[in-house]
Amino acid sequence: MRVDVLTKEYPPNIYGGAGVHVAELVRALRGIGQEVAVRAFGKPQDEPDTYGYPDLPELADANGALKTLGVDLTIAQDCGEADLVHSHTWYANMAGHLASMLYGIPHVISAHSLEPLRPWKAEQLGGGYQVSSYVERTAYEHAAAIIAVSDGMRKDVLRCYPDIDPDKVRVIHNGIDSELWQRDSSDEGKEIARKYGADPDKPSVVFVGRITRQKGMPYLLRACRELPDEVQLILCAGAPDTPEILQEVKGLVDELRDNRTAPVIWIDEMLPRKEVIALLSAATVFVCPSVYEPLGIVNLEAMACEAAVVGTATGGIPEVVADGETGWLVPIEQVSDGTGTPVDPDKFVADLAATLNEAVSDPEEAERRGRAGRERAVEKFGWDAIAEKTKAAYEEIVAQYSKRD
Repeated sequence: MRVDVLTKEYPPNIYGGAGVHVAELVRALRGIGQEVAVRAFGKPQDEPDTYGYPDLPELADANGALKTLGVDLTIAQDCGEADLVHSHTWYANMAGHLASMLYGIPHVISAHSLEPLRPWKAEQLGGGYQVSSYVERTAYEHAAAIIAVSDGMRKDVLRCYPDIDPDKVRVIHNGIDSELWQRDSSDEGKEIARKYGADPDKPSVVFVGRITRQKGMPYLLRACRELPDEVQLILCAGAPDTPEILQEVKGLVDELRDNRTAPVIWIDEMLPRKEVIALLSAATVFVCPSVYEPLGIVNLEAMACEAAVVGTATGGIPEVVADGETGWLVPIEQVSDGTGTPVDPDKFVADLAATLNEAVSDPEEAERRGRAGRERAVEKFGWDAIAEKTKAAYEEIVAQYSKRD
């Protein structure tokens, strides 16, 4: 059985958690003997059975959503030899949907996020957000199966798309390669931290993520006004969704720098894994202030590096971070309009600040929770087990599809 994996992101073109998921899943599936062809936007890395699809030149000046559909058309036409297509994110969902109709094969979707729960994307795509929302709904409602990356995501899928048969939506969690991601307390690792202006021997809070409403970075920066003055803040944050949110973040970072003694370090480039590991390994705590997070691979990466996590109690984060054991969860009450916005933003900021202060005030407890986080990541979220579950799902779905009327 051959599976065609359809994705916007694939090495070297990765900028978010979905891309990390696809790269690791493909590697693990191939490792257990599953035949996989990868069809990705742009020019992926040079590896067997991996194909890149650039934007169509005819759509060079089009809205980003239309550019996406142009790539989807070229991907779909090449899936004729597949027994199943597996798409990731709305960018590739239409390619999977069209390939399924063209070639009579099942289309499986991995649910990493949902357009109805990211309405701020209208800032980024304009009218293209209506297009992306249409694409996602159409693909989800016609897919043979949907794999949610958490129980929270499964509930979101069924809430956003109530016409979907619940039996079609199963849960297979995201994973982590605990061999690639592990603590680096070597002198070399400490030198990497120093290269960016951090002191690995002093307390620090580390954030890794894109600059998007989803990740809650403005709430974090406001909360960090209350951090003890000796605590460093290290922000690995780039790929802003819009100029507006970039300017908001810049203003808050400048304010912190003007009012704090400890460094506020902002790294706006995509760092190699080795350097991210070095910064996570030096952290007192890792912080994930997201207001929307289906699971959060970044939390698993931090846990694998023995960094305790302070995360928002939303989405799939509580399925990863065990409150009181591997980190701290920050309570949040959210409005029901799909934005994830806190009902009381000031209270959420205050609770986040209080939790961060509690975490950095007891480094020994943070270390204990960090070690427990590593154990949990290895035991519960290994990619080998996830690949086996995914392969079994493929076989079941293909068998069911062949028996349909």
